[in-house]
Amino acid sequence: MNIRSRLLHGLYAVTDSGAAPATPLTEAVGAAIRGGARLVQYRDKSGDAARRLREAQALLAVCREHEVPLIINDEVDLAVEIGADGVHLGREDAPLDEARVRAGPRAILGVSCYDSLERALAAERAGADYVAFGSFFASPSKPQAVRAPLELLRTARQRLNVPLCAIGGITPDNGAALVAAGADMLAVIRGLFAQADIEATARKYARLFQ
Repeated sequence: MNIRSRLLHGLYAVTDSGAAPATPLTEAVGAAIRGGARLVQYRDKSGDAARRLREAQALLAVCREHEVPLIINDEVDLAVEIGADGVHLGREDAPLDEARVRAGPRAILGVSCYDSLERALAAERAGADYVAFGSFFASPSKPQAVRAPLELLRTARQRLNVPLCAIGGITPDNGAALVAAGADMLAVIRGLFAQADIEATARKYARLFQ
């Protein structure tokens, strides 16, 4: 396992501004990191660019303090502007080769592959640092998301060399099966940030990797 792969392992905390409305975002992310989150993604689908910039900068400070990488969902320009560690790209986002040029060779680039092994293989060939599959379970964050079978992880583990991320309705109870099938990371939104005790919940996810 190389240095980059060691970074991309464990609980992947993905923010949602609506998941923990009573807790300031920086406090929620700090609690997740203290509980064992190894990677943080800033995800905000609102149209408020000024607020996204402020929040991303604040989260970057938290992540730097704890030496945890911060990934920006979708927005390559925002990631470059604040000096984030990488970008996560979906089907409708910038092509991976374009994002690599804009973000630089050291940026961590992840690609959503949904239920498609072919998309993941193409992403690896194009230089993705990790690929994400899902939704594996029903997800309140993306109720219409395509569902991915557990067998996809097992096959991907045999065919791919980059770290594999699983997402979608993951809990501390059902996450163990995903790790056993080959997931290097579990990306969690509401299963983490909508909980009363974020730090304690993060520890439950982190224990799945021990």
